[in-house]
Amino acid sequence: MTNGGLIQNDNIECPLCLGQGELTRAEVLERLGMNDFARVAQLSAEEALRLLLKEHKDEENTLWLRFEAELSRRLTDVTSKHNNELQSLQTEKGALEVRLGEFQKNQEILLKNTKVSERLDAEKQLQDQIVALNSRISDLAAKTELFEQQKAVELQKLKAEFQGQITAKQSENSDLTRTSTDHLREISDLRTKNQMLELAMSKVARVGRKEEIDFAEEAQTWPGIWLSEKLKKYGDYILAYRDLCGEPQKPRMVIDNKDKNSVTEDDVEKLIRDAKEQGTPVAVLLAKDESQLRTQDKEGRWACKDGVWVLRTTRQWFHRDLDILKPLFETMRVEGPDFLSKNSQLADEIRRTFEDIDQMEKELKKAATAIECAKDLASAYRDRLQQLCESAVPKTIVARVPLSPDIRSVAKK
Repeated sequence: MTNGGLIQNDNIECPLCLGQGELTRAEVLERLGMNDFARVAQLSAEEALRLLLKEHKDEENTLWLRFEAELSRRLTDVTSKHNNELQSLQTEKGALEVRLGEFQKNQEILLKNTKVSERLDAEKQLQDQIVALNSRISDLAAKTELFEQQKAVELQKLKAEFQGQITAKQSENSDLTRTSTDHLREISDLRTKNQMLELAMSKVARVGRKEEIDFAEEAQTWPGIWLSEKLKKYGDYILAYRDLCGEPQKPRMVIDNKDKNSVTEDDVEKLIRDAKEQGTPVAVLLAKDESQLRTQDKEGRWACKDGVWVLRTTRQWFHRDLDILKPLFETMRVEGPDFLSKNSQLADEIRRTFEDIDQMEKELKKAATAIECAKDLASAYRDRLQQLCESAVPKTIVARVPLSPDIRSVAKK
């Protein structure tokens, strides 16, 4: 009021904020006894969403924990099962390795015993044959000596009678000697020309040579043997055993035919290179005759060089050598080409077997040669003695045997 000069201050302290002047809307409404329903609803909704999200998150975590636990359990089961199977397989593998070792050991012992027994039987048979041949040779030598003595006696008797004929024959013989000398000279010239032609032919392409064609025709007649066509390079032919269907089996062999005075080390090196190019573990150096092989070739006919097994043989020995090596090739087909490299004792035994068989064959050849020589001598002496008897006996009987008187009278009557 302003009347009567009294000024009264109507300003009073706010009962809500108590003079502070800073109240939120919610505080004002709360002091007035009212609620902010919109705010409460918003906060309630936010709280409900937060609780729902928390619940979903807890459930998700629980599901992941359960998934990880189940995954760990199944992984543990699978790992345990795999370990058990692996352990059983390892146990079975160890047992199989033990059985395989025993089988290989038994096989080696059996092979060794078989080789020894076969060698002893062959030696026994050879000794029996040698004894029989020695007795036969002794008989033939005795007969030969007897024929020599009879021949000397008959020659002394017939020398005077046939002196004229001997002189004529000697002149004819001298003429024949001169003629034979001329023929030998011509043969020597022809031989020189033939050597020159052979040298020229050896420089021509090797396709279709007679030696290789003869070998192919012979090998194709062997039962169970497969022979390829003529190779353009890296060897002459590929040879292998056939299976039941007629297809070639492993291991295959490279064949290189040689028809020369003597094989050389360069021939062996070239054969090894050819075998490596063809991818075959076995190579065969096939000479035409035994005289073409060197001494070191005969002593080591089966040997390994640069990872290739080389067989040095001849046309006469090759089929027999294939029969000897057939069990070895069957084992190499199962065990692999490095079977002999792992079994050096077996390779040495095979090499000794070839040496023994070659030695036995040489002895048999010597015995057969001695028998044939004795037979030829006996036949020659028998024919000679027969001719002498046919030409000499009638004259001797007429000249030397006198007739008795009784025989003369009977003859006159």
